[in-house]
Amino acid sequence: MQHVDGNAIAGPLAEFFAFDVTTATARCIGCGNVAELARAMVYMSAAGTVVRCGSCDQVLATIVESGDRAWIGFSGVSAIEVRRG
Repeated sequence: MQHVDGNAIAGPLAEFFAFDVTTATARCIGCGNVAELARAMVYMSAAGTVVRCGSCDQVLATIVESGDRAWIGFSGVSAIEVRRG
């Protein structure tokens, strides 16, 4: 399956967060790598979106949308850093 970079999750997550999530850095629970979410590998299908670590392929996050509901999981992220200002 082909992937795109983490910028692909900017649109779906913009509805839920007041900042551009792709500029935040996340720490992978698999390998400990810290990188901007824009550098992640994103796999999109009809079933949902899977965000994987660009270093070790660990699942960082999942996004599933259905009608008027959305499920967002950050199961593979131990921390997210957001810079202010």
